[in-house]
Amino acid sequence: MTHDLPIRREDRTGRHLTLALELGAGGLPVLPLRAGKGPFGNCPDCVDNACGGRPNMKTPGPCLCPYPCHAWAAATTDPHVLASAPWASAWRRAGGVAYYPGGAGLTVLDLDDADAVIWAREHLPPTRTVTTTRGEHWIYRGTMRSVNGVRESVDIKSTMAYARWRRPGTGAMAELPAVVRALAVKAPTAVRPAPGAATVPAPGGGGECRHRTPSYLERGLAMAEQRITEARSAVHATVYRTFLAVLSAHGRCGCLTDAHVERLFTAAQAKGESPRHCADAWANARTALGM
Repeated sequence: MTHDLPIRREDRTGRHLTLALELGAGGLPVLPLRAGKGPFGNCPDCVDNACGGRPNMKTPGPCLCPYPCHAWAAATTDPHVLASAPWASAWRRAGGVAYYPGGAGLTVLDLDDADAVIWAREHLPPTRTVTTTRGEHWIYRGTMRSVNGVRESVDIKSTMAYARWRRPGTGAMAELPAVVRALAVKAPTAVRPAPGAATVPAPGGGGECRHRTPSYLERGLAMAEQRITEARSAVHATVYRTFLAVLSAHGRCGCLTDAHVERLFTAAQAKGESPRHCADAWANARTALGM
């Protein structure tokens, strides 16, 4: 009877790096993953994305910092970066290799239990599948925004997200179908005013509330997106002030929907804000307005 010998740390480091280099050579942007499946946090120079996070803040792209400190944004195919000295410590401590699906033009449907797998097999077109600890990853060719919890135990990982590499998987990879894209679309839900909050009265003469006029709302949202996109410093403060302005103008008449809020969050995340920071800024702005 034989027993597996324990893998020495340097062997594990070499194994992860070798895999990363192989995946990178195949066009898959990769990064080291902690043992607990989380990405490595910001390095001291980049806490809260102080370095700017990306070379072009209007589009996703690689982190400017040489360390793997921005999760999905740090993923790279560059063998010189992956094998460089700044990354050595991360590979020594890594528990696995992660990859950036969106950077490779892919979308991963993360099915986290048996029921989710059964649902996918009944409702989705077949594609390449990878067995995970509790379920499966279904991988499609094409990108979309990443959303967690689109169904019970179902997450979408594509742009601005990472997935753990496990193995190549089986089956031919299909094009991203409309039925998967539709999972990320929520029915519009109006932002309701807090009890007792003042509402904006409709103009006299039976006219529509100006806040419900599509052109008025669209112009306000476009200006807000531009303000966030053009921020060159104090991004956190700019995002908060912009959210505050939008809610002040449009938050009490019921014209804002989830789709409108998603536009603002997308603009903020393109500047390096995390989903949590966006949610906190939105909640703080609502609180400041008594909503």
